[in-house]
Amino acid sequence: MFDTLSDRLSATFKSLRGKGRLSEQDIDAAAREIRIALLEADVALPVVRSFIANVKERARGEEVSKALNPGQQVLKIVNDELVSILGGETRRLRFAKTAPTVIMLAGLQGAGKTTLAGKLGLWLKGQGHSPLLVACDLQRPNAVNQLSVVAERAGVAVYAPAPGNGVGDPVQVAKDSIEYARTKQYDIVIVDTAGRLGIDQELMQQAADIRDAVSPDEILFVVDAMIGQDAVNTAEAFRDGVGFDGVVLSKLDGDARGGAALSIAHVTGKQIMFASNGEKLDDFDAFHPDRMAGRILDMGDMLTLIEQAEKTFSQAEAEKMAAKLAKGPKEFTLDDFLAQMEQVRKMGSISKLLGMLPGMGQIKDQINNIDERDVDRTAAIIKSMTPAERQDPTIINGSRRARIAKGSGVEVSAVKNLVERFFEARKMMSRMAQGGGMPGMPGIPGMGGGPGRQKKQVKQAKGKRKSGNPMKRKEEEAAAAARREQGAQPGLPAGGGNPFGLPAGGGQSGQDFDLPDEFKKFMK
Repeated sequence: MFDTLSDRLSATFKSLRGKGRLSEQDIDAAAREIRIALLEADVALPVVRSFIANVKERARGEEVSKALNPGQQVLKIVNDELVSILGGETRRLRFAKTAPTVIMLAGLQGAGKTTLAGKLGLWLKGQGHSPLLVACDLQRPNAVNQLSVVAERAGVAVYAPAPGNGVGDPVQVAKDSIEYARTKQYDIVIVDTAGRLGIDQELMQQAADIRDAVSPDEILFVVDAMIGQDAVNTAEAFRDGVGFDGVVLSKLDGDARGGAALSIAHVTGKQIMFASNGEKLDDFDAFHPDRMAGRILDMGDMLTLIEQAEKTFSQAEAEKMAAKLAKGPKEFTLDDFLAQMEQVRKMGSISKLLGMLPGMGQIKDQINNIDERDVDRTAAIIKSMTPAERQDPTIINGSRRARIAKGSGVEVSAVKNLVERFFEARKMMSRMAQGGGMPGMPGIPGMGGGPGRQKKQVKQAKGKRKSGNPMKRKEEEAAAAARREQGAQPGLPAGGGNPFGLPAGGGQSGQDFDLPDEFKKFMK
């Protein structure tokens, strides 16, 4: 959704890179490009004006003029201002002191409230709560049935006493649901309300009546991130008519310009609390302004990536795998490779995961062209092998490759390529696990590898060269023989001296050796 905005901002910062100091013209040119980028992204005009004024004021200040890298300092300023218009700090849900906590969803028809109720229920269930979904949208055809299906998929309870399709009193259903939740020990009630195609008095009155009946702890305004500038107008109408405490962005995975959605927090003064970025029920998470700003500026979102990995991967399994790799490359089998690949797949789309890495905006087209089915094909090839072949892929010969290819529905070359890539990956992973570092990489402190880890080869001392002059060589041999005779005394090593390596003679023999004065005091 924010690809166009990201591209324009990246191009702007590239022009500032490498400049020792920024002139007034540089700042004005950068501000002009940023303004165009925001307007093209459909950000509300009052927000753009405020944003640009703050950026220009700070860019002309001391923090940039005295910076070692002014270009990076301007990037930091833009990042700070983006975080500010997105709401500043992350806003958490407020829970009631005595259960149940009541959360009311409000918004226009088609914004995705019913699906979002299921997503929010699943997310809260993952946090250790027991949510109850309440069907108060009794106007839209099959809305009650849709909520029941979504609740079943999410594995949460639903309260739907009225059939809907124009039959039933939504205010009474909402009121009764609170007592039902107390009786059944549900600690959170999520009320799904009706919407309209546009703002009208009937919609506002019904939402206000439900609000008065259940006294919600949180009223969340659900807005379609793709509807453009009308999102701001609708948000202001709901704020004045019903009131809301936070915003939830739905359909954030769309390809429309999403700047209007980013304007809501600044215009209404209410923070974005959650974001839905896919069709699956688990494509939903808390909204972090700093992380979203990082994604827009192509600085990545490593914290979200780490959190997803922690949810998916088992610490015990990771330690077990590391121990296997440390023993040697042959311990890591195709079964282990398949298990790791399936764990990564549980984290979500490969394209989305790569998009969270810093700098990935530069290869955006390649990431978008990744075929997610390649993972399924690889899994099919491995599952078509016998247990012995997975344990020891070296036994896979031509006839075995043909059988595996036929069983998995791929070409023989695909099987061959997979096995070869597996051997290379196994070798690299084992080397890293043993502290050898990345092949071909210089030594990095704490990572191993490179010349810093290699043992220094002790250079063997060359023997004393003999003179080529016969007379001189004869004199040298005679002197050596005399030294050997002198050192051949009982209790002394060959070559003269005493057992402690001190030279013989010169008043320093074992009999007359005396400690220096500074050491004598320690012997008393």
